[in-house]
Amino acid sequence: MTTQQKSKTLHIALWVVQLLLAATLLWAGAMKCFQSIEKLSAMWPWTGEIPAAFVKLTGLVDIAGAVGLTLPAALRAQPKLTPIAALGVIALMVCASLFHIMRGEASVIGVNIVFAGLAAFVAWGRFRKVPIASK
Repeated sequence: MTTQQKSKTLHIALWVVQLLLAATLLWAGAMKCFQSIEKLSAMWPWTGEIPAAFVKLTGLVDIAGAVGLTLPAALRAQPKLTPIAALGVIALMVCASLFHIMRGEASVIGVNIVFAGLAAFVAWGRFRKVPIASK
């Protein structure tokens, strides 16, 4: 496999991971922003135990992460923001993990750990200056 083929494979893998993360963050953010707390707490019990404004804020953060992972690279407008957004997603997942651990819910942080790992892959790959669009 040539260096160009490896670069293209990495580029595709990065986009797949970016889109997976973005779709999940966008879904979670939309749920937190637009669903009632009653409906949310049936799925995520913690949402019924903290202020609704904080739930909505976390939804906005999720949506911002989704936008940051995709739009700068897709539009080729400040693509250096994509790996920075990935670092933000890592920070978000660390905070979410700590939140759940402090609540005695350590068993639910597996998703946060996986997403942090995926975001770390995006940050690593995009900081390496992998071309955003193949030529």
